[in-house]
Amino acid sequence: MALLTTGKSFIRELEKSEALAVYMPLEGGFEGRYRRRLRAAGYDSLCITARGLGDPAAYLTGVHGVRPPHLGKKNIGKASAVGEVYYIPPIVNYQLENLPPKSKGLALWIIEGNILSSQEVEYLTTLPKQEPRVKVVVEMGGDRYFRWQPLKDTLPS
Repeated sequence: MALLTTGKSFIRELEKSEALAVYMPLEGGFEGRYRRRLRAAGYDSLCITARGLGDPAAYLTGVHGVRPPHLGKKNIGKASAVGEVYYIPPIVNYQLENLPPKSKGLALWIIEGNILSSQEVEYLTTLPKQEPRVKVVVEMGGDRYFRWQPLKDTLPS
């Protein structure tokens, strides 16, 4: 890898394919550099983890219910024994509503993407088609150097 990379080819490929799978050295540092280059190119960046994501369609673009951990305390009232359900707004839609006016869009950076099923990866490839202002980058594993490919190429045939 060159000492100074501008990230222009990464950004061009992301704008062309709209969803990328990235592989990088496990020492870290590369995701911060490329996220910084995305912000410099006019994108807002949101970093989330794939662990505990659940249903990506509900979590990213739909109102979904969550229950906080009950911490051993049971509720003996009108609610269920494991606690109340709290409804959370869709994360991607909320971020898109609050984008600055001159922003190109939202770059959704998902770490630990190697645990995603093929159905979840397929949904992430179609998400930019549903909402054109969203670009998706999924960290799919480690490699000796930073490389990327279209996310749809990681799906089994």
